[in-house]
Amino acid sequence: MCGRTACSLGADKLRRACAYRDRRGRHRQPEWVRGERYQPSYNKGPQSSGPVLLSRRHLHQDADSSERVLMDMRWGLVPSWFKNNDPSKLQFNTSNCRSDTMLKKSSYKGALLKGKRCVILADGFYEWQQQESGGKQPYFIYFPQTKDAMDEGKEGDEEWKGWRLLTMAGIFDCWEPPAGGEVLYTYTIITVDASKDVRFIHHRQVREGKGAAEMPAILDGDEAIRKWLDFAEVPTQEAIKLIQPTENIVFHPVSTFVNNIRNNTPECVAPIELGAKKEVKATPSNKVMLGWLKNSQEGSPQKKENDLPKWTSQFIHSPSPKKTSADILQQWLGKQGEPAVKKRKA
Repeated sequence: MCGRTACSLGADKLRRACAYRDRRGRHRQPEWVRGERYQPSYNKGPQSSGPVLLSRRHLHQDADSSERVLMDMRWGLVPSWFKNNDPSKLQFNTSNCRSDTMLKKSSYKGALLKGKRCVILADGFYEWQQQESGGKQPYFIYFPQTKDAMDEGKEGDEEWKGWRLLTMAGIFDCWEPPAGGEVLYTYTIITVDASKDVRFIHHRQVREGKGAAEMPAILDGDEAIRKWLDFAEVPTQEAIKLIQPTENIVFHPVSTFVNNIRNNTPECVAPIELGAKKEVKATPSNKVMLGWLKNSQEGSPQKKENDLPKWTSQFIHSPSPKKTSADILQQWLGKQGEPAVKKRKA
């Protein structure tokens, strides 16, 4: 499942990071809808709001369905047919939707068949590994990054060379209070059976029969994103073929500081050395994240745009180099250089 994410890029930079090409091959940046509501965070959980990509045609019937918009939506789908005036009274958890039941359950089937497909954006997501001691070790999971992932580029650049955002397939719906009021946009993240690397994190849970290991359905590349969002050109049965596990991810252990949803600082994503009382030190291989963290220590994700941590992404990009989890962990856990951040007690 996916129960916690991070998305620390500010609204304007997030828009630039989501550059794409429309049906005519024109370079575009998605426009924000209600962008003033968006708040970056290192520690997002269900019932919080987060950035979502969707086709403009959902909002304007005469729009080109290949055009995209960004919207801040609440995590946890409230079906349009829900009759209670208080959406918090929904009796079941809709933060995640299993791919093998999404066309069977009434909470998701109607919205999916109407083409209400979206892409949830994040720096990465967190998963917890059950330890023999009884505790849980959190990990941060994300796309492999190129060496220049700290390079934001500048306004007007067609290509984004920085940090590549994780793009997760989702379903959204629009709920209107029966007594009247503002329409509430909500989403669920589609989940699939975990890839080999993510199963490593869940190995104890699976071995003890406490459920199957799952992960978000990740759309790897702009062509997959285009097909998932363009509901007018790509029918549902064709689109759901995109919903597959991916091995193109890497991860590193982080502090249990992230366990508390109220904690919202760069320490949530900072790589740590397992079994050590110090943060991973900088090496040429891990300067991308550690350099970003060093530049992000003052203030919080709610500060001014120019002060936000420089996590960027590229939707139009050259394929990332394939790296195994073992490779990336070895790089993150190097022992040369200076500490990235000061470690707090969990």
